Amino acid sequence: MNLEDKIKIVENILKDKKVAVGFSGGADSTLIAYLSSKVSKDTLAITINNHLMPTYFLEHSERMAKHFGIEHEIVDINFYENEYFLSNDAKRCFTCRDLMYTKIKSIAKENGFEYICDGNNISDLVCDRPGILITYEKGFETPLITANLTSKEIHKYLDSHNIPYSKSTTCLATRIPTNTRTTKEKIERIRHCENFILDRTNCEIVKVRDLGEIGIIEVDKINEIFDKEQYKQINDELKRQGFKKIVLNLSQINDDDTIIIDYFEGSFSYQLPFSVNMKNTKKQIKDIISESSEKIELENITIFENGLIEGHDFENYDLALNEFMEILKKLRRNV
Repeated sequence: MNLEDKIKIVENILKDKKVAVGFSGGADSTLIAYLSSKVSKDTLAITINNHLMPTYFLEHSERMAKHFGIEHEIVDINFYENEYFLSNDAKRCFTCRDLMYTKIKSIAKENGFEYICDGNNISDLVCDRPGILITYEKGFETPLITANLTSKEIHKYLDSHNIPYSKSTTCLATRIPTNTRTTKEKIERIRHCENFILDRTNCEIVKVRDLGEIGIIEVDKINEIFDKEQYKQINDELKRQGFKKIVLNLSQINDDDTIIIDYFEGSFSYQLPFSVNMKNTKKQIKDIISESSEKIELENITIFENGLIEGHDFENYDLALNEFMEILKKLRRNV
């Protein structure tokens, strides 16, 4: 299935509905907002201000909603007032999405929007992002997943149609290691350091991970750090902000995620970065041939509790990939 066919699937899903979308202004929610503005009966973009997002996050979301001619509501939820979130345990993203989606759903229903969706795409299902369970729990629709759209395809469509979107919409709290308390001081230091690098380079994505005395820089254009001795200015500024050692991650950030399976002579395998909740996954699947606590066997797919997915007897790569994507939608992960 080509990209335009997948876009048409999303349009048909949204057509003539009153659509409410959790809106960050990033690529995924921008695509939904754009398509919905064309085909739906009405569109409401709901943006959560949790006080932990990058600079200009709210301004960009406001600008894009206005550009698409859709309703936009910004909701304030001060995460600094939530002690459990600030404790920053391993379920922090789960907690964050629970807080946001509960509010988004409430506002959507109060305003008469019955079709409530988010921007999760099929690439998200092979990443270690436990927040997807909240999407299922709260009953949010996922049209991009339904259409099997990957991050790479979404970026390609937006770029080819000159639709602007923000490449910096991830919560700054994700820069702090789990089980290390999140504080306003840490967030503001991260924000300052990232803005410093963004202002002095042509990088579009910058992350400064706060490991206490160590600051780890991640960017999408690594050569920008070395150009014209930028690294010295950046090193000096980050040290002024309290980091004693500055580290550069030599792996550039690449948000063009796609899905590639290991395929050979009709069989494939894929190791997910998380384990599968077998009990909850079984509830999503029909036609199970056999099952145990360690694996679920279907006609030509085997799902293992450790996250390994294997398939066999496929005529070609595309058929195998499509079946793998369909199985991804039914998996329920452990947190």
